[in-house]
Amino acid sequence: MDYFTKIKQIYDRANIPVKLIYINVGVFILLRLIIVICTLFQVGNANFIRYLQMPSSLSLLIYRPWTIVTYMFLHVDLLHILLNMLWLYWFGRIFLLYFNVRQFGGLYVSGGIFGAIFFLLAYNAFPYFVNVVGPGFLMGASASVMAIVFAVSFYQKNHEINLLLIGRVKLIYLALIVLAIDLLSVVSVNSGGHIAHIGGALFGILFAGQYQKGKDLTVYINRLIDRLVNWKKRQPPRMKVVYRKQESDAEFNMRKRKETDTLDEILDKLKQSGYQSLSSEEKKTLFDASKK
Repeated sequence: MDYFTKIKQIYDRANIPVKLIYINVGVFILLRLIIVICTLFQVGNANFIRYLQMPSSLSLLIYRPWTIVTYMFLHVDLLHILLNMLWLYWFGRIFLLYFNVRQFGGLYVSGGIFGAIFFLLAYNAFPYFVNVVGPGFLMGASASVMAIVFAVSFYQKNHEINLLLIGRVKLIYLALIVLAIDLLSVVSVNSGGHIAHIGGALFGILFAGQYQKGKDLTVYINRLIDRLVNWKKRQPPRMKVVYRKQESDAEFNMRKRKETDTLDEILDKLKQSGYQSLSSEEKKTLFDASKK
């Protein structure tokens, strides 16, 4: 089995927070390699990264609309990506205790977009950014991560976590401290990043509030993503309605017992001969069982 197949299998088995971490880390490594090669051989232009960052200039954004999405997967500094991915992993696990994986993915993208819009509005509305700071560029997953942090913090205000040297702290207090730091840092060196954090946090709060009222704000972005992913595929054939006889308790128990026996046989084979010894059908059965 080649390395790419193994990597794909590892990626497929991962949950959504880990998949997003893989994507961010993969993009980071690729960009760093390109920058190193361009610098060493003095070829090309390492400033190509500007075409992936989100610009604050409206006239520039018109020609680079994709950056409103690409920026949220973009890191070039090791400490930057390390902190973002740690927060994404820790709070992603907490988030999935109360929400599903589609909501996680939808909130990551929606929070990132909302943070980018907040950054764009601030840099074109406040005189300080227009006259003093000038055009800026946004990059990093921080706004997306903040959306997830604040969504779960405001949805479950009494959820507690253990902090080193401090002890148990309610998640809501930690989130409010982070928000206060960002508010006090909007005129610092990383003004754009802190503004985007606030935008992502506000969307997370909005998501939590609307979800408590029975409305899921991530359905819109998830529908859009589904359409973009499937736009080349044919329309599915018209669904046929097939009436099936409802299983009796005895039939249900028999079917479940048969599935359990089949899975036990596959696991025994896996233990004795390894994953490569499994047939395609056995691998599919094992994969489907792991998702239940």
